Amino acid sequence: MIDWTKSMQQTFEYYIVDPSTWHDISRINTVRSCSITRDSTLDTLGSAALECDEDINDKYVRVYLIATQHGETEKVPLGTHIYQSPTTSFDGKRHAISYDGYTPLIELKEKPMEIGFAVKKNANILTAAYTILTDNALRAPVVPGSDSTVLTGDFLADVDETKLTFISDLLLNANYSLGLDELSKLIFVPDRDLAAMRPMWTFTDDNSSILDPELTLTRDIFGIPNKIEVIHSPTNSNPIVAVDTNTDPTSIVSYPSRGRWIIHRETDPDVVEGINAVQLKEYAHRKLVKLSSVEYQVIYKHGYCPVRLGDCVRLNYNRADFRNENARVIRQTITCEEGCPVEETAVLTKHLWEGNA
Repeated sequence: MIDWTKSMQQTFEYYIVDPSTWHDISRINTVRSCSITRDSTLDTLGSAALECDEDINDKYVRVYLIATQHGETEKVPLGTHIYQSPTTSFDGKRHAISYDGYTPLIELKEKPMEIGFAVKKNANILTAAYTILTDNALRAPVVPGSDSTVLTGDFLADVDETKLTFISDLLLNANYSLGLDELSKLIFVPDRDLAAMRPMWTFTDDNSSILDPELTLTRDIFGIPNKIEVIHSPTNSNPIVAVDTNTDPTSIVSYPSRGRWIIHRETDPDVVEGINAVQLKEYAHRKLVKLSSVEYQVIYKHGYCPVRLGDCVRLNYNRADFRNENARVIRQTITCEEGCPVEETAVLTKHLWEGNA
């Protein structure tokens, strides 16, 4: 096994892929540069850019990282993309062709759903999605999923829907989404709460760290309330009003910390009929605590390690005041050059008030 925290030799190999078998068929030896972006915020889950000296237009190309350490070699697939939109340049000696790369999901985006198509009530959702995907929707292999969730009603396709949007929306009914494995086969990914996930990698800032020292942290506490007003209007009685406030000086969103009230008003609370004033006050308190959280986005760089999109990672970066913070990876850009640097974006939620004081 390669120890990704230790030194090693790294090279890259590129292969044309046969879309009917998804196997490598011939090696490309003229690649000048390549970068791969995995991005869960994109409907196609990523992109790529490649420059080489030969024609690969409309061909699938797979990239491997070849890591050698203490006489042991590991061939790690980084992604398979179809390359299009060539731009040719000439430096006086040789031509170079730059290509834009797309994940196999682009083939779903190119195809509209059949007019009037519907998945019927009580159909197994993952089975229905698998059937659509394997019925000439795309050429990449699809890994079947196992889940018993069925539709509670007919699921109809809009006239302007693509196969990508239809399948993505269909999977939401089972709390799943489309994903890609290392070979860019399609997989079904269950939605998981970050708190229930096990970290796949721990990034530290000690002497054996593969984490670069630079780190960018963004957060937006604008609009996070420190006062809540809940108004419940029972069917046959006068409205009940409950108010709760955050006056905890140790909380950065409290009234003492910010010097002003930021008020959230809720006029249609999710409460049972017959709730009393004390119970509504407790509801208001729980809701204000829940609203007193912020999503942090952390951008950092590290040497390659086997972390995938959607994985949970643990950040132990004392210099940035991150200690045992679990975060979900939402974006990676892998540059295929010496050191195989990865720029990574992860998100985590921090509670800014626990309800005390």
